[in-house]
Amino acid sequence: MDGEELTEQETALYDRQIRVWGVDAQRRLSKSHILVSGMKGTVVEFCKNIVLAGIGSLTLMDNRLVTEEALSANFLIPPGDNMYSGHSLAELCCDCLRDFNPMVHVSVEKGDLLSFDEDYFDKFDAVVVSCSSFTTKKIINEKCRRRPKQIAFYTVDCRDACGEIFVYLQKYDYKQKQPDDTVDCQLQYPSLEEAVTAPWRSHPKKVTKLYYAMRVIEKFEDSEGRNPGEVSVSDLPSVLEMRNELCKAQSLNESHVPDGLLERLLLAGTSEYPPVCAIIGGILGQEVIKAISGKGDPLKNFFFFDAIDGKGIIEDISTPATGS
Repeated sequence: MDGEELTEQETALYDRQIRVWGVDAQRRLSKSHILVSGMKGTVVEFCKNIVLAGIGSLTLMDNRLVTEEALSANFLIPPGDNMYSGHSLAELCCDCLRDFNPMVHVSVEKGDLLSFDEDYFDKFDAVVVSCSSFTTKKIINEKCRRRPKQIAFYTVDCRDACGEIFVYLQKYDYKQKQPDDTVDCQLQYPSLEEAVTAPWRSHPKKVTKLYYAMRVIEKFEDSEGRNPGEVSVSDLPSVLEMRNELCKAQSLNESHVPDGLLERLLLAGTSEYPPVCAIIGGILGQEVIKAISGKGDPLKNFFFFDAIDGKGIIEDISTPATGS
């Protein structure tokens, strides 16, 4: 990938971007290949951003059919149009994304994400997983992790006005600009399983309450065999019981996972808040571009956003052995 030069057409199309982050960064982007699983509103925003940025190819994976709820946060599918009847979300999003930038090859991969062998992921530079259980995310992270090629791995999810991004870049080397020089830096990332199963008492002080709330609901969905978002406020008593058990086992005060926050996330179900999708999708796009281009400091390793207070928070949730 590094040895290929930009074509004249690419240089002309991405002229403004090249002026911002340089021809080498744009060359890396233009030769990169990204896999995305789960075409909800946040992921759609992300796909739009990286297609416009000029990646080499984008592979979409989502076999679900279009529903009214999907239309509420997915601007790639025009509402009230019967043309999408019988087509999967990935197929419809693919057609629209091709129009954003004809220079980017956008395609659909059919099948279950878990059914693909490890070597399938070798063709990608970054893998983004959404709308999946913790078990699925963990397995795909491990498949990418075990490959000889360094594959960036991300998860992203929104629950109404709240969003979460997880970043895994293995051992990531990058250059950081200092006032008088450029310094070589390295970040070592824990896997998703290592991060999420790290003892809560080992976390930095004042970790956002949203982190713990997401883990409680994720644990509840996993234990009940529910798909992500298949919860409702009627589950609140059971979720609070699980919250109490987890906090006791982790020696954490229950006030770190407020009842009101859990109730708000349960009320959201599978719905998304489009303005939050735009914010989270934009941040994720920036992070993938950083990782591929080698430009900018990548975040480590969680990002949270809650529209209630309008704050974006980066949390480094690592095991003691891999913490910075």
